[in-house]
Amino acid sequence: MTHYVLALDQGTTSSRAILFDRQGRLCGVAQQEFPQHFPQPGWVEHDPNDIWRSQLAVARQVLQEQGVDAAHVAAIGIANQRETTILWDRKSGEPVAPAIVWQDRRTAPDCDRLRAEGKAARIHANTGLELDAYFSATKLAWLLANVPDARTRAERGELCFGTVDSWLAFKLTGRHVTDVSNASRTMLFNIHLMRWDSELLHLFAIPEAILPEVVSSSEEIGATHANLFGRPIALAGIAGDQQAATFGQACHRRGMVKNTYGTGCFMLMHAGTHAPVSHNRLLATVGWRVDGQTDYLLEGSVFMGGATVQWLRDGLGIISQSSEVEALAASVPDSAGVFLVPAFVGLGAPHWDPYARGTLVGMTRGTNRGHIARAALEAIAYQSAELLDAMRRDAACPVTEVRADGGAARNDLLMQFQADLLGVPVVRPRVTETTALGAAYLAGLALGFWESREEIAAQWQAERSFEPALGADQRAALMAHWARAVERAKAWEEAGAANP
Repeated sequence: MTHYVLALDQGTTSSRAILFDRQGRLCGVAQQEFPQHFPQPGWVEHDPNDIWRSQLAVARQVLQEQGVDAAHVAAIGIANQRETTILWDRKSGEPVAPAIVWQDRRTAPDCDRLRAEGKAARIHANTGLELDAYFSATKLAWLLANVPDARTRAERGELCFGTVDSWLAFKLTGRHVTDVSNASRTMLFNIHLMRWDSELLHLFAIPEAILPEVVSSSEEIGATHANLFGRPIALAGIAGDQQAATFGQACHRRGMVKNTYGTGCFMLMHAGTHAPVSHNRLLATVGWRVDGQTDYLLEGSVFMGGATVQWLRDGLGIISQSSEVEALAASVPDSAGVFLVPAFVGLGAPHWDPYARGTLVGMTRGTNRGHIARAALEAIAYQSAELLDAMRRDAACPVTEVRADGGAARNDLLMQFQADLLGVPVVRPRVTETTALGAAYLAGLALGFWESREEIAAQWQAERSFEPALGADQRAALMAHWARAVERAKAWEEAGAANP
């Protein structure tokens, strides 16, 4: 009898594997960081083999450490960093170039050109996305144009394109697939027709032969190669990390909101079973497809969330471990008017400014490490508050709470300040590994390990609710100061510069 589902949570800076039981309890976790590469300003790359090796290693590790035989694992589910673009040889399974990471800005000038040609409106209408270097389409076009022989080989069908889910599924099972949620992040997928968009393939000069087959988020996709875990395990769930986290937070009804505090911050609102239209520069995206039903989400993306704390650690050296930031920030009563706008790789929603850059304002001779640390934490909350404001205007439905997850959701100071800015409770669940949990739920549903969404929703439990303590006038004043700081960060680099 199977007792577990294994979730592979492949993130931007680390790969993790987590075992869950039928009650949705975390039974074991293994994690391994892998190298980040920054070959030029604005460029961010991964070695796809580092992604694969680290993900396989932690999957094997968690099974071994928990004494779990592969025969007792019902299924594997994948949640993955999205938009990161990989091109590999179909026959050998070897990458032909480094992966271009979602944070990479090298194709911002290409987006400027397309915008000047009037293409942004059509792209938004078909995909629900903003025309931005964040997404996969321009990254893939860059690879085809710059990797020797790539275009010729792609047209012959010798190469495979995929986001990280496709890469892992290929290495695990040999199938070249992606699920609907990840496909919707490529800027090549029509979220209304639920298929690759021929008009956009032509626009970006992408040969259809390199595209993966699109599958549901919860279905039996294939079995892993027997040599990987000693015997085959069914791969039965795939979702982009933020869609997986939304599912894992049991945000299954319209108007429910979750915010993930990871490398970036990603706020998603369940928008129902029809694709929404944002008038406030949010993204309309596919949440998941389960049992023939497609659920859609509104999404706002903050590029620098927990990565801002990593910058304090690695760039400034004012903390030696990320966990130290809360105590340092709490060493001062407030930020003393200091604002950090962490636009190190541009600004995401609702600004979409690839030329914005990190800005620290409001400092005086009395500013110290504590004020900067507090400003860094508060910046995460300010950026997220902008997103919820845009969602409220787009969705026109009441928001009663925001469910929080991700590593920084364990930071009580941040969660309280977030509730103060949002004006609604921020609720932290008992299981904060909701990205992995969502992938597990999607995989388990496909094979009957869990019977229904209702069973899953019943397993969700709150660990703590942070209640807002600021009045509306105080919130408005703080957000106005933040808006002034953001304006100073915008358009710092010149559009069309060689290294935006």
